[in-house]
Amino acid sequence: MRVLQIASEAVPFAKTGGLADVAGALPAALQQLGCQTTLVLPAYRSVFGKGLPIEQTDLRFPVAVGTRSLEAAVFTCRLPDDGGQIFLIGNDHCFDRDSLYGTPEDYADNAERFIFFSRAALELAARQPEPFDIIHCHDWQTGLVPAYQKLLYNSWPTLGQARTVLTIHNMAYQGQFWHWDMLLTGFHWKYFNWQQMEFYGQLNMLKAGIVFADKLTTVSPTYAREIQAAPGGNGLEGVLAGRAADLVGIVNGIDTAAWNPRTDAHIPRHYGEDDVDDGKYTARVALAARLGHAAPDTRPLVAFVGRLAEQKGVGLILDLINRMAGSGLAHFMILGTGDPAVEQALRTVAASYPGTVDVVIGFDETLAHLIQAAADILLMPSQYEPCGLAQLYAFRYGTIPVVRATGGLVDTVIDTNDQTLADGTASGFVFEAFESAALEEAVRRAVAARGDHDRWRELVRRVMGQDWSWQASARRYREVYEQTLAAPPVAVADVE
Repeated sequence: MRVLQIASEAVPFAKTGGLADVAGALPAALQQLGCQTTLVLPAYRSVFGKGLPIEQTDLRFPVAVGTRSLEAAVFTCRLPDDGGQIFLIGNDHCFDRDSLYGTPEDYADNAERFIFFSRAALELAARQPEPFDIIHCHDWQTGLVPAYQKLLYNSWPTLGQARTVLTIHNMAYQGQFWHWDMLLTGFHWKYFNWQQMEFYGQLNMLKAGIVFADKLTTVSPTYAREIQAAPGGNGLEGVLAGRAADLVGIVNGIDTAAWNPRTDAHIPRHYGEDDVDDGKYTARVALAARLGHAAPDTRPLVAFVGRLAEQKGVGLILDLINRMAGSGLAHFMILGTGDPAVEQALRTVAASYPGTVDVVIGFDETLAHLIQAAADILLMPSQYEPCGLAQLYAFRYGTIPVVRATGGLVDTVIDTNDQTLADGTASGFVFEAFESAALEEAVRRAVAARGDHDRWRELVRRVMGQDWSWQASARRYREVYEQTLAAPPVAVADVE
C-alpha cells in the first residue's frame, strides 16, 4: 500500500502543536507495517536552520493560484528512522517567513499560502513514478486536498484512483477566509454553497475536507462523538453528523523512545516498574535542587506541565491551589507558558505559599521530563482535549493523572474505584464537571490513595505497563486505509 501524507508541520522539521507529533511519527510507524509512505511538508525558513540532511532536487514546477503562477521548488530529506520518503515544497513568497502561520496574528495571506501548498503537494504526487493508494491529509491547512483530488485531479493516472483520508486534530481551527479567496482555489463558484465549501459567507477549508474526503478520522473516539454536537463541532457539528458513518476516532501514540524512564537522558536515574520508588525519589531530589530547595518535600507532588490557557483548565488549578495549599496535604509544581494574566496569577500564588507551590514560567524540555519522573500526580483538568499526550507520558513514568472526562482523556484514563481496582482497569482519577470543586474532590481522592502504599504501587505498575506506542495507533490507521480502499469513493454532490 502506497500512502501519501500531507501536513503543514511535522517533527523534527516544524512544530506548533500536536499535529506535528502525529505527522512526524505516523509515517515511520506505517513503514514498519509495510506501507510505503511519503510525507510532504512546506519548506519553511526555520526548517533549514535545524541541521537536517535536506537536499534540493532538480524538480520545479508552476502551481496555479488564482490568476497567478507560483513556482514550487522541491527539497528532499531522509531521516534515520526510515520514515519513508520526505519532500519539502519551497516557495520564498509563501514560506520564507519568521513563523509558520503568523505570530501573534495570522498572516493575512494564509489562504493563498495553503492553497498553493495543497495544489503543489498533488502536483508533486502526480509526478511520482507510481500511483498512491491513500492520500492522508491533516487539518484545515490541507483541507482542500480531497476536493482537488476529486474535482481537478480525478483523471490523473497517479491520483485518480486514490482514496482520501482527512484527520481532524482540533475543530477549533477551521481555516475560514474571505469569500473572494474562493477565486484562488481554481474551483467553480458552484461549490461555494452551504453543503460544500461555504460557511456563513466564508470559505471554510476544513469543511471542504470533511465534505470531500472519503474517510474522516480524529484523535480519539470520544472526541469523534463530541464534535458531532454543539459546542464540540464549533458550528460544523451538522456536517460531521452527516458523515458519522465515515468518522473514526484513533488515539494518538507517543514517542516511546523519547519518553522512557529506562533510557531518558533528562532524568538522573533510570528506572522501570520494579524500582520506580527509587527512580522517583532520585528525580525528586534533582527537582528540589533545580528549584533551590535544600531537600525534597515528603508530601505527594501534584504537577501540571502544559500551556497556560483556560482550555487547559488552569483557572481551576489556580482555585485548587488557593483551596488546598494551606492544608499541608500536597506540594504543587507548575511548568508552562501562555496567558500573561495567568502567568502573573501563578507567580502570585507561588509567592503566597513558599515551600508548597513552585511555578516555572516558560518551556524547558529537561524540566518537563524531570517533573514527569518526580511527580506522583499529574493534573489535566481540560475544558476540552481532542486527545492529550501528557497523560500518556505520565503513564510511562508511573505518574497518575487526574483528568476531566472529555475527549481523549476519557479514552485513555479509567477512574480509580473499588470496582476498577478489583478488575485491574484503574489508571487515574476522573471528574465530570468543569468546576474547581470537582477537580479538588478528584485530587483529594488521589492524595488519599497515595497514602496506601501497596495499592498505589500496584496502580503505578499497571499504568507503566500499558502500550501507547505509535505502533498500536498505526495499526488502526492501516485498518482505516484498508476499509477506505474497499469502499467506493464519496460521490460529489451536484448542488444547485
